[in-house]
Amino acid sequence: MRQLAIAAFASSLSMRVCDPMLPQLADEFATSVTDLAAVITAFTIAYGIFSLIHGPLGDRRGKLGVIGVAALVAAAGSLACMTAQGPASLILFRFLTGAACAAIIPLSLAWIGDSVRFDGRQQTLARFASAGIAGLIAGQALGGVFAGTLGWRSAFVVPAVLFLVAGWLVRRSASQMPAPAPSASSTGVLAGYVDLLRNRWARFLMIAVSFEGGLTFGALAFVPSYLHLRFDLPLWHAGLVVAAYGVGGLLFSARARSIIAALGESRMAIVGGLLLASGFCGTLLAPRWEWVVLTCGIAGLGFTMLHNTLQNQATQAHPKARGTAIAGFALCLFLGQSVGVAAAAGIIERAGFGWAFGSLGACLAALGFIVSGRLTGRRLAVGVG
Repeated sequence: MRQLAIAAFASSLSMRVCDPMLPQLADEFATSVTDLAAVITAFTIAYGIFSLIHGPLGDRRGKLGVIGVAALVAAAGSLACMTAQGPASLILFRFLTGAACAAIIPLSLAWIGDSVRFDGRQQTLARFASAGIAGLIAGQALGGVFAGTLGWRSAFVVPAVLFLVAGWLVRRSASQMPAPAPSASSTGVLAGYVDLLRNRWARFLMIAVSFEGGLTFGALAFVPSYLHLRFDLPLWHAGLVVAAYGVGGLLFSARARSIIAALGESRMAIVGGLLLASGFCGTLLAPRWEWVVLTCGIAGLGFTMLHNTLQNQATQAHPKARGTAIAGFALCLFLGQSVGVAAAAGIIERAGFGWAFGSLGACLAALGFIVSGRLTGRRLAVGVG
C-alpha cells in the first residue's frame, strides 16, 4: 500500500505541476495563457485514453506489475519535459507522461477493490486518496515555487525521482506475489467494455464523474492565473495559495470515518457539491488573496466528499473486472477534465473569470443533488427488489 501511495502522490503531483507555471510558459514561448492550456489537457487526454488500455492489461497481467512499469515510464516522461524547446515538444512529453500515469491510480483503486471488503472500502479509499491529494498540493505549490525561483524546467525533477522510487518498489512487491488468476476481461478487451457499458449504474457513474472532473478542474486550473492577474501575486505565491485545495481534501481523509458515518453517501454528495460551488464562487468575492486560501480549502473538501462517493460506487459497479471498470471511470474523469479546461479557457477569454467560476460552481452544486438522488433511488430499488 505504501508503494502505491508514493506512485499516486507522484502521479497527482505531475498532473497539476503545470497549472501555476502557465504565465511563465506563456512569456517564454511568446504565446497566451489560454493557448498553453493544452499543456494541461494533453496530460489528461492521454490519461483518459490510455487508462482504457491499462485497465484490461492489469486484469490480465496483474495490477501491481503494470503499475510498476508505468511508474518507470512516467519518470522518463517527466525528465523529457525538462528538455522541451517549445510548446509542441512540451505538450508531446506531457502527453507521454499522462499516458504512463494512467495506469497508476486507476489500477491501485482496482487493487484495493480486489483486496478490501466493500463495507470498509470507502474508508480505505479515503486513506489512499490522501496520497493523491497531497500530490495535488505539492504539484500546485512546487510548480509555482520552481517557476518563480529556479525556473519551470526544474519542477519536473521531483516527480521523476518519485516515479523511479515507486516503480522499483512496486515491481519488487509484484515479483513476490503469485500470478493473477484470469479475469472476465481476459477474453477480450472490447467485449469487456461492451459488458461494462451495458451496466446502467456504471454508465451513470461514468457520466457523473466526467462532469465532476470537467467542472472542478476547469475552474481550478485557472485559479493561479486569476490570483496572479487580480492580486499581482508571484507565481510561486499563487501556487501555494491554491495548494489549500489539497489541504481541504486531506481534512476529509483525516476525518473520513466520522464524516461518512454522520452523512452517508447521499448527503455527502449534496454537501460536496455545495462546498465546491461555495469555494469557487467565494474566490470571486474574496477582497484579498488571503481569503482564497479558505475558499480553495472549502472547494477541496467538497470535491473529495463528492468524488469519494462516486469512487466507492465505481469499485463495485463491475466487480468481475475491476481494472476495466475503473479504467472506464478514469477515462470519463480525465476526458471531462480536458473538456472542462478547454471550455473554461474559452469562457475566460470571452467573458472573464467571473462567468467561468460562477457558472462552473453552480453546475457543481446541481451535480451533487443529482448524484444524491440517484443513490437514494438505487438503494430504494434494491430494497424493493
